[in-house]
Amino acid sequence: MQLGIFAKTFAGTDPATVLAAARRAGYATVQYNMSCSGLPSMPDAIDPAVATAVGAQSKAQGVAMAAVSGTYNMIHPDPAVRTAGHARLEAIAGACAAMGTRLITLCTGTRDAKDMWHEHPDNHTAAAWSDLVESMRTAIAIADRHDLELGIEPELANVIDSAAKAKALIDEIGSPRLRIVLDPANLFEVQPVEQQRRIVADAIELLADRISLAHAKDRHADGRFATAGTGVLDYAHYLWCLRGAGFDGPLITHGLAESEAPGVAQFLERTCDELGILLATGRAA
Repeated sequence: MQLGIFAKTFAGTDPATVLAAARRAGYATVQYNMSCSGLPSMPDAIDPAVATAVGAQSKAQGVAMAAVSGTYNMIHPDPAVRTAGHARLEAIAGACAAMGTRLITLCTGTRDAKDMWHEHPDNHTAAAWSDLVESMRTAIAIADRHDLELGIEPELANVIDSAAKAKALIDEIGSPRLRIVLDPANLFEVQPVEQQRRIVADAIELLADRISLAHAKDRHADGRFATAGTGVLDYAHYLWCLRGAGFDGPLITHGLAESEAPGVAQFLERTCDELGILLATGRAA
């Protein structure tokens, strides 16, 4: 596995500053966000020079580009908003080769018109599912044009709120370009430890052949999100399940302060070491 972090964890609006900070904190790879290049996360256009600078700094700093964020609300209740999101996804897709990545992470979305990370009761309707399938087919066509993969993440607030629904979407879309970003802390809120272990293990088993990124954050006992290693998630169990499924890709932490980044790197490195899992870090790159 390769130890990584959300690039936007670090202050800065240029890739040299951000990637150097990630490397100093102990990370070998990042999930990039265009805000780290001084642009909106989903810009209308990306100057080729901006994309080239990201790729050049990735090589110069020795920090790989695991993925770039392309999140927009794929089931927004306004079709015009979805259309604008597709156009911005195309802009990011066109920049990926120069930046040095083949994976864009998505948000499957919510019927909440204001916040794509907020749950809405209409997420569970047939109409929401139909809109997601339509949006995903549009996104896959973009990925086809640019020879990319797209990562969706099961999370409780979105239309894809479980591993089972992610598998159903994979089966319906039928494209090998549709991949999984797995974050165990997004699969439950408050569960006894044995139940959370079962949920995490079942999700990894069901989606094993599609997992391209593994995320690393945590949950407090009351359900609030927490920095990896500070909550109730059984990290040894999670990482052991990933290893058992044959996953050897990027392990990306997020949802933490910049000041916490070195400590989280040490926690994940130590946990992997105790399990006999080889983890490439920024220090070893």
